[in-house]
This record gives sequence, structure tokens and C-alpha cells, in this order.
Amino acid sequence: MFIAMNRFRIAKGSEAAFEQVWLSRDSHLDKVPGFVEFHLLKGPEAEDHTLYASHTIWASKAAFEDWTQSEAFRAAHKGAGDNKPLYLGPPQFEGFEVRQTVGGKK
Repeated sequence: MFIAMNRFRIAKGSEAAFEQVWLSRDSHLDKVPGFVEFHLLKGPEAEDHTLYASHTIWASKAAFEDWTQSEAFRAAHKGAGDNKPLYLGPPQFEGFEVRQTVGGKK
């Protein structure tokens, strides 16, 4: 399993607009082999920004890398630069290979 995260510093006062961009977009993830789950996370607030992260879980690192080379990826990110005023700098990518998973009772 592989977890891919992007951290976003969103300018104070732009949180609702940022969330609307994400909530209204077609991610195309449901069409991608190896995709497991997506989360949009809202984190702590600083003086000039609020931290957000996109968090995707993939069956493997190879599945994630295939997604980044796919038409679905290009379609999902089309127009991403249109929202630059919401961001304080570019997103910061972090990728993790899962070494342990502990599940809760269902």
C-alpha cells in the first residue's frame, strides 16, 4: 500500500473557496486501477494560512505512479493553476510506503 499526500498552505479567508474547488471537482480517481481512498484534510491555522492536505491511498506505489501518467490525472488537474490566489506557494508532496496497518473493530 502507498499513501500520497499534498500539503497546501491556504491564505487566511480563502478556506471556503479552496474547499469548494475540491468538493466540486471531478477527481476521476474512481476510474483508476489501484485507487483505494481519498481524504481532504483541514489542519491547523497559522497567522497567515490554514493547512490542508489531500491524502490518497493506493494499492501500490506503482498504481500511484501510473495515475500520475494517466489521462485521468491530466483531466483531474486541468485548470489547477486557475486558483493560485488561494495558495501561499506550491503544494508540498509527500509519499509513503505503508509498513504496518492496524485495523479497528468493525
